[in-house]
Amino acid sequence: MQKAKVYVLNNNLSKEYPLGTSLREIAEDMKIKLDYPILGARVNNKLAELSYRIYKPKFVEFIDITNIDGYRMYQRSLSFVLMKAVRDILPKARLKIEHSISQGFYCEVEKPGDERLKPEEVLTIAERMRQIINADIPFEREEIPTQQALEIFEENHLYEKVKLFKTRPILFTSIYKLDDQIDYFYGYLVPSTGYLKVFDLIPYYDGMLLRFPTQQNPDELGPIVEQPKLFEIFREYKQWVEILGVSTVGSINEQVQQGKAGDLIKISEALHEKKVAQIADMIKHRGDVRLVLIAGPSSSGKTTFSKRLSVQLRVIGYQPVTISLDNFFVDREKTPRDENGDYDFESLYALDLELFNKIMNQLIAGEEVELPKFNFQEGKRYYDGTKVKLSGRGIIVIEGIHGLNPELTRDIDEKYKFKIYVSALTQIGIDYHNRIPTTDNRLLRRMIRDFQFRGYSLVDTLKRWPSVRRGEERNIFPFQEEADVMFNSALIYEFNVLKKHLEPLLREVPETVYEYSEAVRLLKFLSYFVPIRREEREIPPTSILREFISGSAFKY
Repeated sequence: MQKAKVYVLNNNLSKEYPLGTSLREIAEDMKIKLDYPILGARVNNKLAELSYRIYKPKFVEFIDITNIDGYRMYQRSLSFVLMKAVRDILPKARLKIEHSISQGFYCEVEKPGDERLKPEEVLTIAERMRQIINADIPFEREEIPTQQALEIFEENHLYEKVKLFKTRPILFTSIYKLDDQIDYFYGYLVPSTGYLKVFDLIPYYDGMLLRFPTQQNPDELGPIVEQPKLFEIFREYKQWVEILGVSTVGSINEQVQQGKAGDLIKISEALHEKKVAQIADMIKHRGDVRLVLIAGPSSSGKTTFSKRLSVQLRVIGYQPVTISLDNFFVDREKTPRDENGDYDFESLYALDLELFNKIMNQLIAGEEVELPKFNFQEGKRYYDGTKVKLSGRGIIVIEGIHGLNPELTRDIDEKYKFKIYVSALTQIGIDYHNRIPTTDNRLLRRMIRDFQFRGYSLVDTLKRWPSVRRGEERNIFPFQEEADVMFNSALIYEFNVLKKHLEPLLREVPETVYEYSEAVRLLKFLSYFVPIRREEREIPPTSILREFISGSAFKY
């Protein structure tokens, strides 16, 4: 009997197994015990389900919900249970998983005749989900010819999936079955519904909120964080995509294939410009504003937004001075470190707060000051003689991830401040059941920017990303609802553009590094998009996307 050697990283043991042995059988044989139930495994640094069978020597690391890949499996699987429950309770309705909000997924149910979803219906759907979970029904995955998958999607009225796969020419497609329900998911699922005990489903606005346990404490649900301003900005963006008729990737791909990419670019950019102008008018209406604070998570386009806002402020008579918080970093050796011992560039205390407050108050008082600059590659502050002074209708525009943190501007009078939150809040979905995380939007932007302008490889960026995310959770998101206004920097067409720039770089990530799994996931994500190539030249030089792909008219 032929065998293959398996190296299990959880216990640093190796053993030979007959060809075709499943990961589940290996975990049972090796008596692998994690803090929570095993959901899947990383095989040669690539995610796999427990049904995966070994035919060659492999390195294997089993994962649970505390691993980000395991957590995504949990979320996807619970979304499938929700879809089945909705079909069982409201067979003529259509479920849409819209976006992440308040520590969960906001979902809407479209019923015949535009009838509103009733709170009691949400409770009934939640109870049906519990029944499905208690029945411990397996999720069955099958690889079938794409043409056959298209026919199945058509029969099940999953028309947005039909559009998607008609624009994604591949021979075979994976489908999942849950009892009598069929669907497609971008990524793997847990073995069965019995793994999904911790969840809740509650009425929320016009739909419902699917709540998950926290990755850090999977025995408990995350707290419901009220985010009305964030919810409204998602709703506004949803109206934008409805104007363009491109709420899913398949719809966008159709437009690109029909030669309408230029129209997508023009309308998307015009909507951005209109919003920026409206924000400038809000600042003028306030009257006393001398300090505009622009905050948001990494790679949200804060720098370009601040420059575009400055242009609009000039249009209405202001004389803005744009300042980046990046220029107030402490020297590299003084940068705080995170719990892993890595530099924590996202910490508020990676900035020289005393110097920042001193300079801002000097400017507000009408003094001339010399601004610091920061060299990212050398990790050093320097001065090049750049001096600024407010005069007449002068106004300071400051951007950075900590812009809304009260500690940043602790010595500055509140009456002078106008606060803006900027983020790339993606509203489009791969289809109605596969949402696109806003974090993926920003991660893709950051990877190409770091590679082109900061001298970092994709592996470097991927390694730092968990630390960046932890910093955002601590330093940015708690303050976002304090903003006077929010700006969504996402562009409907941008994934179709980023695809061309990032795919070659992602393919170079070696399978020997831990980050290989994430590179594979992102490559699969980008594979859903039809690339925009020739029409890329129509992206205006003032576009937020130019901050990341190059060709911007602004200096950074």
